[in-house]
Amino acid sequence: MPAVLTEVSDGVAVITINRPEARNAVNGEVARGIAGAVDELDGRKDVQVLILTGASGTFSAGMDLKGFLSGDSPAFEDRGFGGIVQRPPAKPVIAAVEGYALAGGFELVLACDLVVASEAAKFGLPEVRRSLVAGAGGLLRLPKRIPYHLAMEIALTGEHYPASRLYEAGLVNRLVPAGGALDAAKELAGRIALGGPLALTATKRVIVESADWSSAEAFDRQGKVITPVFMSSDAREGALAFAEKRAPVWKGE
Repeated sequence: MPAVLTEVSDGVAVITINRPEARNAVNGEVARGIAGAVDELDGRKDVQVLILTGASGTFSAGMDLKGFLSGDSPAFEDRGFGGIVQRPPAKPVIAAVEGYALAGGFELVLACDLVVASEAAKFGLPEVRRSLVAGAGGLLRLPKRIPYHLAMEIALTGEHYPASRLYEAGLVNRLVPAGGALDAAKELAGRIALGGPLALTATKRVIVESADWSSAEAFDRQGKVITPVFMSSDAREGALAFAEKRAPVWKGE
């Protein structure tokens, strides 16, 4: 079986890490599989939203340490660890988390835009306990998503934290009963997919990139991203559909 599976339905693509025998640990095959899936799905007009999840009740235990010791790289070119952390998809991506999301697995979650988690899910950055460092975005992204002192505690203790704690901290969007994360992520993705694909991609881009913009340049830089959306045929279709009281038919152009 491939280490990464993909399926597409109703504008939503599900990318599944499929190494249950290794708790979906990330090796080179997984990194290449996710990178390849993202490259393809970002270019498809019939896909508006991506979901990243793990097979058999576990999101990912992180980097495959056996592979690491043998020299197998869990990174892929400029996309970085897991084929996603350094250059995430242009389209919105939701993490659907069951079981463990630890170390690099948690860093994959942090590379996503929204998080749906099972009440039984556990998160953590245990790298320090192996004399390693969470260098796949965990230390960079976590303090921007939750309060500083909680981020520092998670990173320095290396302990596991329940999904309920991170839901309270604002990292998790939806907290659902065990076994329900993927279905809940699909429901959320379906609501997002109602939006125009060009508008969704531009909206994500502005939110992500504007963190580095000064107030003096923010509106000018935003304008460069969103002006093509306003000039698109989809923008006209959105206005027509509203006036005609019907669902819009997006073309992604």
